[in-house]
Amino acid sequence: MTKQLIECVPNFSEGRDLNIIKQITDAIESVEGIRILDIDPGKATNRTVVTLIGNPDAVIEAAFEGIKKASELIDMRNHKGEHPRMGATDVCPLIPIAGITMEETVEYAKKLGARVAKELSIPVYLYESAAANEERKNLATIRAGEYEGYAEKILKPDWNPDFGEAKFNAKSGATVIGARDFLVAYNINLNTTSTRRANSIAFDVREAGRVKRKGDSVTGEIIKDENGNSVSVPGTLKSVKAIGWYIEEYGIAQISMNLTNINITPVHVAFDEVCKRADERGIRVTGSELVGVIPKKSLTDAGKYFLNKQQRSVGVSEEELIKIAVKSLGLDELAPFEPKKKVIEYLLEDAATNKLVRMNLREFANETAAESPAPGGGSISAYMGALGASLGTMVANLSSHKRGWDDRWKIFSDWAEQGQQIKDALLKSVDEDTAAFNQIMIAFSLPKNSDDEKKIRSAAIQSATKTAMEVPFRVMQLSASAFPLLKAMVESGNPNSISDAGVGALAVRCAVLGSYLNVKINSSGLKDVAFKEDMLKKADAIKADAIKIESEILALVEKSM
Repeated sequence: MTKQLIECVPNFSEGRDLNIIKQITDAIESVEGIRILDIDPGKATNRTVVTLIGNPDAVIEAAFEGIKKASELIDMRNHKGEHPRMGATDVCPLIPIAGITMEETVEYAKKLGARVAKELSIPVYLYESAAANEERKNLATIRAGEYEGYAEKILKPDWNPDFGEAKFNAKSGATVIGARDFLVAYNINLNTTSTRRANSIAFDVREAGRVKRKGDSVTGEIIKDENGNSVSVPGTLKSVKAIGWYIEEYGIAQISMNLTNINITPVHVAFDEVCKRADERGIRVTGSELVGVIPKKSLTDAGKYFLNKQQRSVGVSEEELIKIAVKSLGLDELAPFEPKKKVIEYLLEDAATNKLVRMNLREFANETAAESPAPGGGSISAYMGALGASLGTMVANLSSHKRGWDDRWKIFSDWAEQGQQIKDALLKSVDEDTAAFNQIMIAFSLPKNSDDEKKIRSAAIQSATKTAMEVPFRVMQLSASAFPLLKAMVESGNPNSISDAGVGALAVRCAVLGSYLNVKINSSGLKDVAFKEDMLKKADAIKADAIKIESEILALVEKSM
């Protein structure tokens, strides 16, 4: 069963006093079962965005502790900042990440809202998927008038809070709690100080667009429909909210954006569209800024997008794709951009999971040579497969960038991208094979003092043995999948690198045959005869094909040299 994970991104109305920020984050971190992924204070906005993740109950408890501490330390009567806000904890969204539905996440949002209102006497409004009606789904609608207008707003019947009394809390204001899909908070930097011009660009691109006017688009009379409602001209980007503002800290104006569905409008699409609209107005985009964290795919997709625009191979490493994305989007213009601190997957990585592939070549060789049975032949086979796929990928990239072959760059780029995927999967298998072996050792070490203990031990051994066969079998499949790449590079790739493709075929064959040995040796202790025979039959077929294909590739190499 998938472990339940939700993300929570509370926005606190304090971005300048580091002591206050630390007290709030300390209160959050005092709860077990959560992990803070990011703390992003902004001086000009006077706002700190905290990103935490964990099991739902722990996240709700941690969010409450943060809201409570903020209510003690932040006095909204003295607060000034560029960002719209209405409370000490202005907004607190919950985002389903794994093993939990949006409907379940909504219930957690309601649970948190009820507790905040009851125990802290802070009026709470629900938004997005947790909203009770359509009028309150949009955060901007709830926050209209901000803190300064809230004392009057809360007395209106239409603005009774979802939880708590309709009574103005002068110190803490109100808090908006909800459940929503993953959102990327993203600011694009402009070479202007004009908020009005920044807003014009924001209105060009945001989904809500701008109100339609007669004549002049700024001062003209607003056009209304037959019901008296303002008519809007939609912007060019779906699932995007945006405003323009001036950031004194940086001395520039920005387009502040919320990308509410990055599958519909990815970061790179938003960036390029703003570049286009800014250029039409004589303004230049100089870079951008990520607030909070981002999924890895958003950056690797951006890297591929910009490489494709340059007609360059996208079959480069994950690290290189992210580097290209950072430089192309100008994410490092205002401050250094550290992927390890900004990419969700990197923040959640367990260092022990990838212990071997994190080693340098000498460390890995020393670890293999040490007097311990792992890493052994299975991990080495996986690594040989990764090296073989890497050599094929190298030839594809060299071919994609070869002078005079410009009309063929995309063909080789596709091959290189495929090779990178095979390589990454095989590198992951290096540690997986050692982990599978360790599970067998753990199973054999279980107690066997009673019949029940013996049954548990036997079942654990059988389960671990199956895994110890499945992992090298998967390595056989993955390694063999690199043969078409290597053969294509021998037949049509850069002729100066044909020997490299040949060495890649040798490495892949060794990976297949080495993994085969691990499948076979682990099968000897398996009692599930049907599983064992099926696995060995498939492994025999892959082995035979590998020997045949390698021979064909080497013959082509010899013929061409």
